[in-house]
Amino acid sequence: MSAAATARHALADGTILSLNAGSSSLKFALYRTAGGALTPTLRGQLEGLGVSPRFVARAAGRVVADEKLPPGTLDHQSALDYLLAFLDRQFTGLTLTAVGHRVVHGGAEFMLPVRADAALVAALDRLVPLAPLHQSHTLAPIRVLLERLPDVPQVVCFDTAFHRTQPAVARTFALPRELTARGIVRYGFHGLSYEYIAQALPALDARAAAGRTVVLHLGNGASMCALAAGRSAATTMGFTTVDGLPMGTRCGALDPGVLLYCMTELRMDAAAVERLIYQQSGLLGVSGVSSDMRTLEASADPHAREAIELFVYRIGCDLGALAAALGGLDAIVFTAGIGEHSVALRERVCRAAAWLGVELDAEANARHGARISTADSRTSAWVVPTDEELMIAQHAQAYLATR
Repeated sequence: MSAAATARHALADGTILSLNAGSSSLKFALYRTAGGALTPTLRGQLEGLGVSPRFVARAAGRVVADEKLPPGTLDHQSALDYLLAFLDRQFTGLTLTAVGHRVVHGGAEFMLPVRADAALVAALDRLVPLAPLHQSHTLAPIRVLLERLPDVPQVVCFDTAFHRTQPAVARTFALPRELTARGIVRYGFHGLSYEYIAQALPALDARAAAGRTVVLHLGNGASMCALAAGRSAATTMGFTTVDGLPMGTRCGALDPGVLLYCMTELRMDAAAVERLIYQQSGLLGVSGVSSDMRTLEASADPHAREAIELFVYRIGCDLGALAAALGGLDAIVFTAGIGEHSVALRERVCRAAAWLGVELDAEANARHGARISTADSRTSAWVVPTDEELMIAQHAQAYLATR
């Protein structure tokens, strides 16, 4: 029986489609829901949206589609159309039980998964200024499906929700109370990724799961989170997704006086400042070469090396701060694109964290082992591939079970 035929047979019990829309991509995963278990059936992504789109899908561990599409042919809406058409071809008579979505910012109001409707989309649309690279893109598939498949429940999961366990002192800016009351607080992001790592840790390292762990979600967007017994205690991102570590094109933490200087002395308006901090800074701004760590690591340009050095330095500083927030450190976990794949960066971060008890196993790191610290290391170090799509599906399934 072919992989497609196997999938057609398996999907008869019901399916949940997880959608994870980024600034230039749409990741997806399809899960069978037989017997209450979630069994992955198909997963992949449409990347390079708006530029040079590519569609990749895998089923049963093998590639079932790998297509490069004409430049500029797909935006987020047409990418969803492309995906739905592919699913119709791949799975005869496919009926979705639910669609789960990652939405980056839930603001002060939304803390739990919730079913999407027009009113919810309108409320979340008002949060676009807090995550301008992501929020509108994550809402686009929801709008389309409300129109195309109005009877299929859509469950929205928020990247900010995981961090609601943080103490007030970790969430509060030193601003007048009336501004805090208006919701100007530290929200934190990448919550679905951190939630997955917290869920996976007990099977890897019981001490880390029950103790003090810092997770490094290092990708084009990058942040770090301090976990106390699997719950968020502090994180590097704050009110918006531009805070914390330098990222692919985002500046990370910045003296607010720099922005005032740009506006008063350089006569930059709000739109220009937004472009500066979200699209022209970070690894791209420092290197002048690329926002992609793979390109920077392969480059002989000294500015590329400086960008990597700055990234590692800031990771080290924030790792120390998060360890202080936890009162010590039992483990660190690397995840996301850079964290999962860059041997050189993991080595540099671990070497810099020797003072925190991290002793790197260079051979394990070179072969991308799960544990990359030595057996005697006081603080263990791990590489754990994240799975935001699974967390979305789990939340969607749990939500439907209560309705």
